Amino acid sequence: MNLTSVRSGFVAIAFSLAATGMFATGASAEEYSFTAINTTNSLITEIWVSEDKNDWGYFDIGSGIPAGRTANLVWSQSTNSDNCSQWVTATWEDGSESEPAMIDFCEAGLQIEF
Repeated sequence: MNLTSVRSGFVAIAFSLAATGMFATGASAEEYSFTAINTTNSLITEIWVSEDKNDWGYFDIGSGIPAGRTANLVWSQSTNSDNCSQWVTATWEDGSESEPAMIDFCEAGLQIEF
């Protein structure tokens, strides 16, 4: 992904809590989404993504993803021509962070457990 597109694209990312719904629905066939699953007992407050683990952009997840809940996150269409493989990490309300993991965000029905 072009980092400039990533930074501008994260501001426009749609967010909705969903118990299911791994595929994006909408008018665009080029809409990319994934399901974030909080498997912990703590609120996820941030989800960060990077191509190179140096410059990070974030998804706007509103007030967070509560423990045991699922959220469907949709990439901004401005990132559609960017690389699919990205590093991803999450931050919890106590400030702890997950280890970054390389994820292929173009994978259909992608679910990421944090």
